[in-house]
Amino acid sequence: MKAEISAKEFKNLLKDGLTIMVGGFLTNGTPEKLVDLVVESKVKDLVIICNDGGYENAGVGKLFTNNQVKKLIASHIGTNPVVGDLMQEGEIEVELLPQGSLAEKIRAGGAGLGGILTPTGLDTVVQNGKQIIEVQGKRYLLEEPLTADMALIGGAVVDKYGNLRYLQTTRNFNPIMALASDKVVVEPFETVDEIDPECVITPYPLVDYVYREEK
Repeated sequence: MKAEISAKEFKNLLKDGLTIMVGGFLTNGTPEKLVDLVVESKVKDLVIICNDGGYENAGVGKLFTNNQVKKLIASHIGTNPVVGDLMQEGEIEVELLPQGSLAEKIRAGGAGLGGILTPTGLDTVVQNGKQIIEVQGKRYLLEEPLTADMALIGGAVVDKYGNLRYLQTTRNFNPIMALASDKVVVEPFETVDEIDPECVITPYPLVDYVYREEK
């Protein structure tokens, strides 16, 4: 099995100010136990990159309730009123991006690209502060790549080597986040002996640790 990590060992990886990508879509495919451990660690001033703000007491939402986040980069926050309140009060910074742009910025980070060009967001608040590039007579926003210190990956079936496949729609943001982060920690939904190579989505070289829940 890929290097297993206990709750204590995982907490030892955490420190104030980390940028952390968290997989999931409205908590579908979110590694809830790893998020709980981040809450327990009480680290603060985190930058969280996630599709959304989760719910008040589920997914990454627990980190906002516990006042551990200084910035959220996401595509929407409507399911978690705590995030909206903190943003209005100036307690956290929220950068909202079109969902496709968010995914492509993460993908660009994982691929080592300088960014992606997209017309989405032109002439809206999304454009503010961003470079406009013209290609073949058409205007595009330059969306720069996103990377992170750590990715927390959920919804995964893990084999003894550390290869991953994902259960249906839990695949969402998880695979691209595993590409774009310095350290990748997986909370397995299920552990199996081996995954058919044709079904592997995230290969084991991308995985640093597999969380082992203590019994």
